[in-house]
Amino acid sequence: MKRILSFLSVVAMSATPVFADPEISRWKTPHAMGCMMLRECTEGVHKINTIEDLKKFYPGINYSSVEEEFSNLVSEMNRIGIGVFLSQGKYFQTNQRGVYHTVGNNFFLNMDYMIDPSDLLAVTRHEGWHAAQDCMAGTIDNNNIAIIFNEEEVPTGYHIRADVAYAMQRGAIPWEREAMWAGETADMTVKALSACQNKDKDMWEIYKPTPMTGEWLINNGFWNGK
Repeated sequence: MKRILSFLSVVAMSATPVFADPEISRWKTPHAMGCMMLRECTEGVHKINTIEDLKKFYPGINYSSVEEEFSNLVSEMNRIGIGVFLSQGKYFQTNQRGVYHTVGNNFFLNMDYMIDPSDLLAVTRHEGWHAAQDCMAGTIDNNNIAIIFNEEEVPTGYHIRADVAYAMQRGAIPWEREAMWAGETADMTVKALSACQNKDKDMWEIYKPTPMTGEWLINNGFWNGK
């Protein structure tokens, strides 16, 4: 499922046209987050191309334990065309550490939490998995995301945790089970992203599609079913 949020942009004009961020009446709301995801709000939103870009915001923090995998994740997302950003906490709802926007193909990390290397890696793995699900639906540029694994392949503990965490958003549970699993599993997301837009094989040749994903791919001309 892909939700598209639309907002009105406010453009400040002077004698020489100057584009300003829209006015946000309340921070830490869906409105603020949507403004960030649509790239209409850019103040305090910083592009991250390497871990060195991130380190500039956290002098003295030792990221050596996560540096290799985080760098691989960002490298794969850059290759695919996914923008990675570090954003001020005002754009996120309470306790939200990151978000992947499937429409714009951009990934945003909450600056308030990335001081902890373990949080940085877990969130990047989790949201990066949603990017891989986006790609599994045929192409990173469409408006759909697809399950990558059959339900029974996802460890039981993640079924339980997702059922509790997303009790009010039950439609998201199958996608979140996988993302929770990926968030705690070394290199799982890197491998999935490396299969996205792979020059040698389509992603569904590397990850056997679930029946519903396979049906989607066939009906939309991405796969011949063999």
